[in-house]
Order: sequence, then C-alpha cells, then structure tokens
Amino acid sequence: MKSRHLLSLLLTAALPCLAADEMPETLGSVERLDPAIDKLIPADAEIEVLAQGFTWSEGPVWSKSEDAILFSDVPNNKVFIWDEKDGLRTYLKFSGYNGVLPKKGGIGSNGLAIHNGELILCQHGNRRLARLTKEGFIEPIVSTFEEKRFSSPNDLVIANNGAIFFTDPPYGLPKRHQDPQKELPYAGVYRVSPSGETQLIVKDLTFPNGIALSPNGKILYVAVSDPASTRIMAYDVQKNGNVTGGRVFFDAQPISEKGGLGLCDGLKLDRKGNLFATGPNGVLVIDKNGKHLGTINPGVKVANVAFGDNGKTLYMTSHMYLTRIRTKTHGL
Repeated sequence: MKSRHLLSLLLTAALPCLAADEMPETLGSVERLDPAIDKLIPADAEIEVLAQGFTWSEGPVWSKSEDAILFSDVPNNKVFIWDEKDGLRTYLKFSGYNGVLPKKGGIGSNGLAIHNGELILCQHGNRRLARLTKEGFIEPIVSTFEEKRFSSPNDLVIANNGAIFFTDPPYGLPKRHQDPQKELPYAGVYRVSPSGETQLIVKDLTFPNGIALSPNGKILYVAVSDPASTRIMAYDVQKNGNVTGGRVFFDAQPISEKGGLGLCDGLKLDRKGNLFATGPNGVLVIDKNGKHLGTINPGVKVANVAFGDNGKTLYMTSHMYLTRIRTKTHGL
C-alpha cells in the first residue's frame, strides 16, 4: 500500500541540540601522509560543523533540485535537509519505519540516493528499498529475495543504466546475525536490474556496509564494518551485473587495532577514482591503487560522505554532527 506523507511529513521541526553559540565551528584536522593529498584537499581546509544533535547521522546525498544536502538520522527515523539559506529542517518523518507496533533500534532510513528526481531510501525498519515519488508517496522497490525478507538494507549506489547495487547487513535487527527475525542466511550484496530483477552478487561478507562504483562503472567497492576485519573489498562488474575477482582493496584493520575510532562504513569516489572512505579515525583518502594518502579526522566516528555544492565540497555525517570540508577535486 502506498504511504502518503506530503504536507504532514515535509515539515520544519525543532531539533534538540545546543544553542548556536554553543556549537563548535570546526572539528579535528587533516592528517597528511602523502604529498598527493595536497592536490585533493587544500592546505588550509577546515572541517566545518553545520548542524548537530543527531543520534547517528547517516547516508548523505546532494539534491540538485533542492540545492541542499539530505541525510538520515537512523535511530530517530527521519531524513533531514540542510542548506545555506534555511539551515536545518526535517525533510521526511518515518523515513525507515511506519509500522503500527513500536520498534526499537535502528529503524530509520540509512543510505540515500537520488534517481530520476526521486529519493531512494534504504529502510531499516521496513526492511526494504523504497522510493519517495515526485507525487509524495513512499513506494517499495524491493523487499524480498527468494521470498525471504531482507535484514536491513544499509547503503546503495545507482549505476548509469539505473541498476541499484545495495548491501544488506543485519544492523537493523536487535540481535543482528542471531536475531530470530533474520530470514536470509547471509548478509548479502544485491543488484536490482533496471527491469526490477534482483540478483545476489556477494554472500560471503559478514557486515557489508558502504558501496560505490568506480567512474567507469567497472569496479564495485564494498566496505566491510566487521570489527575483526574491517576493510574495503573490490569486485569486477560483469556485463550481466554479476561481480567476480573479489579482493581486499584496502585493509583498515591495522589502523583499527592501533585505536582508530570507527570502522569502514560509507564511501564515495571522485572523478579520478580516488576513494573518500569512512573508517578508523575519520575519512580515509585512498588513491585508485589503494594507497592511503591521508585522513580527514573530525575526532568522532564518521558514518558516510557525499560530494555536493559544485561537486568540490565533501559533506560528512559525523556521529551527532553534519560537517563538511572543501576539496580541490570533483566528486562523481
């Protein structure tokens, strides 16, 4: 059934946060490990705080039509919008769960994308991919695979031909892999073809999380947020949508074991194939060959990132904050 929200849900709402004069203007710093990072991030770039007070901010996406950044607050079941003119507002209530009975935990939307002018949502609570139509309805895209419900779709990337790649770890289930509501025996990576057919393309990852495609669409990157082996995997995309040649592109476990805050989560690429990948200590800047050039470190866990504005601003959902940093490079 279609779930209408329109005027009742696209409302400005007060956010419980500190007063403006109590909000830090900047956070952290940029760790520069290789001179090549200077071509990507200006020497004087700062991590700016735009808004705060979230429980766990996630899944940012730039909306050209709104000229604004949209992002999820997963536990609070909302999508927020922020722009230079009007600041922060609630964009969508019940972004991930609209059930009748109460549901605890990670119930809201997580990863977001925009395709053909519609907002695509990974819905934890409803355990599906859905779209917010131009008419203001929330419609399911896919909810099951082989007649079994997904666990909690987490993040997604849309290929040039309209195919949707998405991850399905168990983070939206209270007991995760051991949860009795879990129906699929794996934490899969899936592809929904432009015609609507769903393929399971990877099933041997414990906690697949962020996902992205290379500029030419031939390499699929998947972040793994397993505390015992946090890393970024790379796969070769075949013409039929399947993937082959799975390999570790970047092993972040050594950084984690040295006390790095956070795990591999969301990631985006620039036009040259450099990765801006959240992981231990912030956003890891990694070139297309897997070399770690440096880290954008706000001092808090960073969940996901998105390029916005003219393509040269990196927005970051940083735990309770929405932050950004100016770059020299253009995002995809």
